Amino acid sequence: MTNLKLAVKNFWHDEEGATAIEYGLLAALIAVVIIVGASLLGNNLNCLFKNIAACLGNPSSCKAGLPTAC
Repeated sequence: MTNLKLAVKNFWHDEEGATAIEYGLLAALIAVVIIVGASLLGNNLNCLFKNIAACLGNPSSCKAGLPTAC
């Protein structure tokens, strides 16, 4: 019975699993930030390239700068 109490006590005070979970949550948060940032940057670049293509197709529409089609 003493061994069981000791095993439960050791298990209760063990913090290795908690540390692993914290690192996992941190990695997931970083992944979400990277995905959101990449998608926003990708959309902005796509808009910029569409505007440049529009200017190349019709240069008279771009005298005052790039049109904002997006």
